[in-house]
Amino acid sequence: MTKAAAIRVVPATPSRWDDLEQLFGPRGACAGCWCMWWRLRRAEWSQGKGDGNRRALRALVRSGEPTGLIAYSGTEPIGWIAVAPREAYPGLDRSRILKPVDGRPVWAVTCFFTAREHRRRGVTVKLLEAAAKHARSKGAECLEGYPVEPRKDSMPDAWVFTGLAGAFRKAGFVEVARRSETRPIMRLELGSKPRASRGRTHR
Repeated sequence: MTKAAAIRVVPATPSRWDDLEQLFGPRGACAGCWCMWWRLRRAEWSQGKGDGNRRALRALVRSGEPTGLIAYSGTEPIGWIAVAPREAYPGLDRSRILKPVDGRPVWAVTCFFTAREHRRRGVTVKLLEAAAKHARSKGAECLEGYPVEPRKDSMPDAWVFTGLAGAFRKAGFVEVARRSETRPIMRLELGSKPRASRGRTHR
């Protein structure tokens, strides 16, 4: 059984690509997405579904652009969180309910994937805490997320790939907007930028 305290979370890098591929499996986490849903136009995403989206994510990881973090239990990759400056996800701006709250530059958490046998064991909260630390180290002052607030006690995992509001609250996020009954926009203030990162918001 996974214990949250024993989970290690590190950035996705070219040397860890094989681990990410192992975690996502042949379906690319979900229906050939490879965590490109918010990064591509719908037609591009559909055309690349499967191997095309896998190549797109691999190119991003190789480029050094912010993509996300991988959670490990020992040497086994067990979880993923997508985190980058919000502008890396143009799909958010095309959503009526997830459009910007204001003009403030923020980093965004957009997607999660946890290996089936490790779900409902605190991995999401651990990933959120690590994402906050990572974004702060890159100079971000605010981290934003777009979880689901289910009407029922449970929902199919495929419907909550942006996370559950309860996990965000446990990680210290607060609601700042809600344009849909089930889709709050939540933020975590990260405080002052690290001295070495002053003047840099998006890298």
